[in-house]
Amino acid sequence: METKSFEAILERLRAVEFAEQFDLVVAVARGGIVPGALVAQKLGCPLATIVINFRNDMHQPCRKSPELIQPVDFSYKGRRILIVDDRSRTGATLSTAKELLKEAAIVRTLAVNGKADYSLFDEPCFKMPWAG
Repeated sequence: METKSFEAILERLRAVEFAEQFDLVVAVARGGIVPGALVAQKLGCPLATIVINFRNDMHQPCRKSPELIQPVDFSYKGRRILIVDDRSRTGATLSTAKELLKEAAIVRTLAVNGKADYSLFDEPCFKMPWAG
């Protein structure tokens, strides 16, 4: 499986122009933590995490649908949120996160690879440079 270089991902991230202003970046743990931190740095926003699990380490579904594993422990009501994940194949995890945070003022999504409001790539699956 191909691995994207860290520089290729950073180059795409630098080029993204956001149509909205955000005041909180929410990374989907685990895969979204590294790209979430990069996006938060770019936007000058704080970073929070939401722990939702659907797939195992081999990227195979291990649950019937994405599930919240830990309670949401940050303030999100009325905030402008960008949810970040590493990949979005079906969009189910991002949809679950959006539903959980629906009391925010706005909620948009970003995926390094796949379908989202903002996508850095939309290609066949590739390995992230930060994955073990």
